[in-house]
Amino acid sequence: MRIESLSIPGLFLVHPDRHQDARGFFARTYCRETFLRHGLADCSLQCSVSHNVSRGTLRGMHFQSSPHTEAKLVRCSRGRAFDVAVDVRPDSTTFGRWFGIEISVENGVAIYIPRGFAHGFVALEDETDLFYQMAEPFVPAAAAGFRWDDPDVGIEWPTSPAVISERDASLPLLRNLQHV
Repeated sequence: MRIESLSIPGLFLVHPDRHQDARGFFARTYCRETFLRHGLADCSLQCSVSHNVSRGTLRGMHFQSSPHTEAKLVRCSRGRAFDVAVDVRPDSTTFGRWFGIEISVENGVAIYIPRGFAHGFVALEDETDLFYQMAEPFVPAAAAGFRWDDPDVGIEWPTSPAVISERDASLPLLRNLQHV
């Protein structure tokens, strides 16, 4: 697997090496030793799936507040999604900067999102599933987020949301959050 650093420090793409033949392909999608060797968190503590029935389903922008910040590895196991990470580390020189990429089964790319980043996505196809591997357990009391359309962050979504939860639609702007 190849780990590619991105323009925001701490954010990485993970490209599996596909070994392909007439049967299809085989690829290692996660290796604890490789992650640790690259200084990434071990994302093998907890796994979750986000199933999205309809194209245009938007989830985000979510994170866990300190001291329960979490690192995660996110990949698309069915369909396609535009996946976004935003730096919400208070002392970071890249605070509020975002990175987005299309992830799919076809491209096989996963995004490593370190502690101190918010995460969100929009499904680009019906029946899109995202698979999460987390380095820390989810702590409901630490769940936080900000608006997907925050003008200060300026995420360039490839499509407008067709389905969004009431909670996500009513999240505050990033600048109005008390604790990040």
